[in-house]
Amino acid sequence: MSPNPSASLRKESNVAGDVLANDLRALRKSRGLTLAEIALKLGRSVGWVSQVERGLSTPSIGDLRAFAELFGVPISLFFGHEATNDIERGVVVRSGRRRSLGSNESGLVEELLSPDLGGSFEMLRSIFAPGAGMAKPVTRPTEEAGYVVSGGFDIEIDGTWHSLGEGDSFRFDHKPFRWRNPGSVPAVVIWVVSPPVY
Repeated sequence: MSPNPSASLRKESNVAGDVLANDLRALRKSRGLTLAEIALKLGRSVGWVSQVERGLSTPSIGDLRAFAELFGVPISLFFGHEATNDIERGVVVRSGRRRSLGSNESGLVEELLSPDLGGSFEMLRSIFAPGAGMAKPVTRPTEEAGYVVSGGFDIEIDGTWHSLGEGDSFRFDHKPFRWRNPGSVPAVVIWVVSPPVY
């Protein structure tokens, strides 16, 4: 008996829909928003938002743009690579299947190392372009930590700058921070954020 290609496509579509649904639900919960608040902000019904979060309705590209703007995340977050098999789904992320976030123009490109956004933290591989930096500090309701894999990396935490190099690490909790790459080569940092912000 030959395999049914349309059944296989339906299964892949359902898996992608489940990942999207889980990510949208995790983003809403991490921001402390209710279904009703999301529906009001998007101009949609509570029922529709609930169906999207349960994988029963598929949002359009326009809807995804609205979700991205509402949550303050890049729309590319919603177009991820899925695990190659059911055993690894939600557990393993292969190096060639990471979700890439950001752009070279912004000076920061991040890859989501966590399988999804449903856990209590997210892990990112952050690549900071030479000379890039944040103009103003930001404060997030998160605990964050990082490990410098390569390059030079400066981070200001609560008004104090720290110059870090390969092998150095840092941690802070609910404090204003900003970063810069003072070097001439990209800086690569493994960054952990709890709860997830992407």
